[in-house]
Amino acid sequence: MSLKRACAIAGVAESRLGVVPDSTVLSLQAEALVDALADAGLQKSDVDGLLVSGAWGRLPGLQIAEYLGIQPAYSDSTMVGGASFEFHLGHAAAAIQAGLCKVAVILYGSTQRSRADKYIFQIRNDLGYQYEAPYGLPTPVGSYALAASRHFAQYGTTNEQLADLAVSTREWAALNPKAYRREPLTREDVLGSGPIATPLNKLDCCLFTDGGGAVVVVSPDIAKTLDKPPVWLLGQGESVSHAQISEMRDLTITPAAKSGARAFEMAGVTHSDLDVVEIYDSFTITVLLTLESLGFCPPGTGGEFIANGRTGPSGEFPLNTNGGGLSYCHPGQYGIFLIIEAVRQLRGECDARQVADATLALISGTGGVLSSNSTCILGVE
Repeated sequence: MSLKRACAIAGVAESRLGVVPDSTVLSLQAEALVDALADAGLQKSDVDGLLVSGAWGRLPGLQIAEYLGIQPAYSDSTMVGGASFEFHLGHAAAAIQAGLCKVAVILYGSTQRSRADKYIFQIRNDLGYQYEAPYGLPTPVGSYALAASRHFAQYGTTNEQLADLAVSTREWAALNPKAYRREPLTREDVLGSGPIATPLNKLDCCLFTDGGGAVVVVSPDIAKTLDKPPVWLLGQGESVSHAQISEMRDLTITPAAKSGARAFEMAGVTHSDLDVVEIYDSFTITVLLTLESLGFCPPGTGGEFIANGRTGPSGEFPLNTNGGGLSYCHPGQYGIFLIIEAVRQLRGECDARQVADATLALISGTGGVLSSNSTCILGVE
């Protein structure tokens, strides 16, 4: 059964971002939820569905429900890394379509910057990495560096091309007052920022921030009663391929190849129909691999596709228009912010960074070490 127009997004908001030492994981989610409900024109008492993700706590769904004073009829704590929230959007649509709830909220919060509780360069010794940790592979950056090395060797991709993506993303961030890093950035800055895991340099890597986000998803009948125009889910797909990078069959093809095909088929649109694209940018190589896997460009040509400002404000392919995980924020799991930005673009609420006449957007979240992906296509009337 298709999920096309099974639900609409009625409200979105992020909490305070950057470094927020006076907040907790729970309070950041509550902060975002209050604003998202206000954005939707709904009350907390309307909420009967709750979808959360996070590495904090043993039972995050129970903890946030108790903290907020919500007793949902439907709940989902799917955790597949940064793509969890795109998975949640599809799951909320299915639940609404099945009559299990009518107003679902997707939530996330992290204090990783102020609490220093997560790093991109660590040796994981838990069971899931037992075949890689003995060899000293830093997770997750080392895994993404392996994928970048393979793409460089197989297709001739260059650091300069990846640097151009980081520069374009920073140009979008300069137009976003909420972005953590807004100062000018050049290709030389990226190339000279120093290696983290070859061939990835420091500025090829995402930010390390605090922050939270909330998305309010409603049934079609409720969507039509609200003041703001609904943003409809038109297509969604999801796929999981591996946990450890050593088990990824082809380091240049991500699960987006499967999830994207499903989303496009469900929505009944093509790549050329899209006005704006929001792709998870944990690292610059993540974007390149996702673009290829989604079919925006042939295998091996992603470097050329993102080079020379093509994805920036002056380019022909508006990508990561809020500044992305590279320059806007990245509190551990970034996928919820892809949804937030896409909704704002489709509503025409982005001021200086607004893409003109945007009516159709694609969002694609990646989790783990290129392990999971969910692609969603959103549209307005």
